[in-house]
This record gives sequence, structure tokens and C-alpha cells, in this order.
Amino acid sequence: MRARVLVFWGIVALLLVPAAALTFARAVEPDRGFWIQLEAFTPFGLVLYGAAALLLVARLLVRRRVRSWAAAVAAVAGLGLAVHAWWYAPQLTGANPPPAPGAERVVVMSANISSGGADGIDLVRRATEEDVDLLAVQEITAADLADMERAGLAELLPYRVGEPGTFGDGTMVFARTELTGAEPLATTHDGWVVEMGDLTVMAVHPWAPTEPELWREELALVEQAVGEHEPDLVVGDFNATLDHAPMRALGDVGYRDAGELANQGWQPTWPASGTVDVLGVGLPALVQIDHVLVGPEVAALGMHTVELPDSDHRAVVAEVARK
Repeated sequence: MRARVLVFWGIVALLLVPAAALTFARAVEPDRGFWIQLEAFTPFGLVLYGAAALLLVARLLVRRRVRSWAAAVAAVAGLGLAVHAWWYAPQLTGANPPPAPGAERVVVMSANISSGGADGIDLVRRATEEDVDLLAVQEITAADLADMERAGLAELLPYRVGEPGTFGDGTMVFARTELTGAEPLATTHDGWVVEMGDLTVMAVHPWAPTEPELWREELALVEQAVGEHEPDLVVGDFNATLDHAPMRALGDVGYRDAGELANQGWQPTWPASGTVDVLGVGLPALVQIDHVLVGPEVAALGMHTVELPDSDHRAVVAEVARK
């Protein structure tokens, strides 16, 4: 009997300790790289608190005598579940204003191709299948661009801004219609503000939270550029999830993730293709750090992710239109 009790409470602890760490990271947002990265996993608090709550409620129902401390632990699990559900709710609920009657629909794709990790030929094939009008590519190298050219990039998306780079710094934008007024962003990895017809587009790739100060500075640069240019779309690898404060700040000024606005739920993009493993087992995508954000004048019609073999990111594809 004692062994069963110890096992039960051990399992509860294994669920509640990491769940509490996720809650702490999201609520307090400590200024350390570990906590910033942990905050990206906030949605998993729903699973952890939910499992713990089910175990505790089942035990309380089975046992004739309820100890006050056990009831308190169950209440904590329930409270944690409620808090994380509240944080997650915008992914599934909320108003999604429709586009204006007759508004042209635009298909936008963002793809981080891992500095040559993914196949440029496959990327063009997938962009063709998705009937993409605008493609933002992060970590593009000269070899990637050459592969894309061989795959018929110029016929699909003849207009472009940016140059290939090395070690993750290359960001380019390709479009079916003319791109004008290109201005660079002052981030370490390339970024651009461009005009595509009547749409102003920002393509971004701020630094990862492995260097917290630089991560904050570059996301602040993105937020500043959004305030200056008031783009209709902000597209790219943000290295941040919707739970991070800089992304919430963009949401506060009207820039919403297309999938969230369309109430299509959590769609993780990293790590993909088994590029990160634990004990030799490749992990599936667990966090969403790639986004198509739509501004106040743009409607989100839908969003989904697309596998890019050998890239550590899934691509994001969104369909948008003017309101």
C-alpha cells in the first residue's frame, strides 16, 4: 500500500513540478535564456495540469477520507489548468472579421531552410503546390538559391528582394507581383520592409533567445519597425511564440497570428524533421516560432504548416485578404 502511495505522489510531482515551472516562466518572465526558452512550451501546461488534476480528482473520489492537503494539491492543479486554458483560449476562440467582398486573396509562405539543410528544389515544389503569391525565406544560402532557380523559381515568383547569406543571416522575399520600396531592417539576420501592390510586408528573422539580451533588442527593433511602417503583414521566423511578451506586445497593437485569428489552434513549427533528438529519438515540432502576422486591415482566412525535409522548421502557409 505504501509503495503504491509513493508511486502515485511521485507521478503527481513529475507532472506538477514542470507545470509550475511553465506557469512561473509565463507569468514572471525571468530575464534568463533558460526561462525565455522554457516559456515557449507554455501550452504544455494544459497537458501537465490536466493529467495531474484527473489523477487527484480520481483519488479523492475513490478514497473515503479526504486529507485537506491532498484537496489543496488538487485545487492547485485545477487553478493551474484554468490559468493555462485562459492563456491558450485565443488560439481557439474570438472574433475573426471576414475580408471585404471581392477582396483578392493572397497566399503567404514563410520558410526557414536551415542554411542549406532543406532542399531548395523541394521548397519551390511545395510553394507551387500551395499556389504561393509571397514567399519569405530565412537562412537562404547561394546554393539554396541556385537550387530554387533550377526548380523554376523565376517562373513561379519572378520578383525578389534580398541576397543569400551564410550562417543563417540570409533572408529573401519572392513574389508573384512586383516588389518595390525595399528597406532593410537593422537586425543581425537580414530583414526587409517591402511593398507588394497595396500591401506593406515585413520579412523578419530576429536572433534566437540563446542570447537573451540580443533577442530582446532585435524583437524590440521589429516592434519599432512595425510602429514606423504599419505593415499589413509581418512574416518570418520570430524565434518567439505567442506566449512571449514581445509577441503579446505586437498583438496589443493589432498584429495577430493568422492561425490564432482564424481560431485554428496551436500549430508548432520547431524542431522539425527529427533534427533535435532525445536519447536518439527525433522530436516532433513542439513550439510555434514561425508566424504570419496580419495587421488590423487584413483578414486571416486560414493557416497551416508544411514539412520541409531536413529543415529544423516547418513552413507556415497562410491565406489572407483585405478587410
